[in-house]
Amino acid sequence: MKLEQFPPDLQPYLVPAPGGALAYRCLGCERIFAIDRLLYTCPRCGEVLLIVDQAFERLTRLPPETWRRIFDYRKMLPQASLRGIYRYHEFIGPVLPLEHVVYLGEGHTPMIAASGVLQEFVGMSFYFKNEGQNPSASFKDRGMASAFSYLNHLMASGRLRDVLAVCASTGDTSAAAALYAAYLQPRIKSAVLLPHGKVTPQQLSQPLGSGARVFEIPGVFDDCMKVVEHLSEHFPVALLNSKNPWRILGQESYSYEIAQDFEYDLTDKVIVVPIGNAGNITAILNGFLKFRAIGIITELPKIIGVQSRHANPVYRYYRQPEGSRRVFAPVDVQPSVAQAAMIGNPVSMPRVIHLVKRYNQQSGRSNVYFVDVREQEIMDWQLIANRHGHIACTHGGECLAGLMAARQAGHIRTNEVAVLDATAHALKFSGFQDMYFQNRIPDEYEVVPKAELMNAPVLIRPDSLEAVPEPGRPLSGEPLERFVRQTASAIAVALGLETPRQA
Repeated sequence: MKLEQFPPDLQPYLVPAPGGALAYRCLGCERIFAIDRLLYTCPRCGEVLLIVDQAFERLTRLPPETWRRIFDYRKMLPQASLRGIYRYHEFIGPVLPLEHVVYLGEGHTPMIAASGVLQEFVGMSFYFKNEGQNPSASFKDRGMASAFSYLNHLMASGRLRDVLAVCASTGDTSAAAALYAAYLQPRIKSAVLLPHGKVTPQQLSQPLGSGARVFEIPGVFDDCMKVVEHLSEHFPVALLNSKNPWRILGQESYSYEIAQDFEYDLTDKVIVVPIGNAGNITAILNGFLKFRAIGIITELPKIIGVQSRHANPVYRYYRQPEGSRRVFAPVDVQPSVAQAAMIGNPVSMPRVIHLVKRYNQQSGRSNVYFVDVREQEIMDWQLIANRHGHIACTHGGECLAGLMAARQAGHIRTNEVAVLDATAHALKFSGFQDMYFQNRIPDEYEVVPKAELMNAPVLIRPDSLEAVPEPGRPLSGEPLERFVRQTASAIAVALGLETPRQA
């Protein structure tokens, strides 16, 4: 639709101009810093930052119903810069001119209702939000679209020249960073650090294919993170991990999309999200808080954060019921099939503590809960979900296992409706499925395949056949007819099909 075809009262707002007054705010000393340079931690006290809009109150000049109509009508605009996460421009990056927005197709991933049989099996209604349908096949593209749009803005406005973007990763972050950097080359180049042997072949192939410099180092993600932090502190590089507060802004779009998909009614809704480096749960909390502050939503949904028992520092922190007695302690991680879960010291933990407190206060009750789940449960529930028509990754399996754990703990009622974060495409983690089916998952994962969930191909080659087709040597005539007839008969027997009717 052309702009002049939209309701006249909305036309002035549908294509936003730059506005707002964004700034970095330290969560430690609460100092404010300008955004005209790249910052990842507070220059004064070293604590992590959040980006705040010091002119946020201006958004209250429009009534909530008008904001809902703006977002709903923007869905019909042909402008690429408003088709992704910047449909919510005023809440994510209002200072950015639309011509500086980088859009590769990220955002607005579908919420797929669990099949009827699976919902009955689980005992409640729920959806998977398929983040694997983002361009690099994970939710990381939301934050990268924001971070790279800001870098693009700094370069276009002459405040930044050529950029080397760096990140530590368990797989998905490196794929997303390399993809967006490749789109903006030659002005931006990328380098990624991966823990040696801890990334699936599918995920490793992505940054290599995008032309990034890929470095594998000993250890786990936490060790990679220490190295890139050192690089960002001592060399002129742009850090693209979730320590970068622009990443958090982009990932807030996940919250806004869920609100819009439920027509802004989040009563009795539950959002289940894996924690990993804690950037995503941070963004989700902050996004819902912003929408509620303007009145776009009137209820804050329940949030369930899930961790593997092989890396559960956030769960352990909140396991202590008395806030004054909580002490955060990093943990040594063990191998996890949900590889992004293998983080023992999440960089966004200070943001989590800050925002969980605010979220519960604004809810008027405890509305954020944390659970941990076994690796066995992660794999089993992933396979169960996908056997019922879904494309859940291991982190989607982690969320479904977390949903069951939260129900068992009494955090969720059966009349509530849950949205589970399937953070990446299932094909990225197909190697774990193959190892499960072949019963060769290493012992340290603590996963024992269940016979009823295993699957394997069956070779059909009847012994009575003298000849079978081969590449470059096809059959014809009677040998082909014999091959087709006997092979079909053997498959029919294997499937338990009845004897065919006589012609």
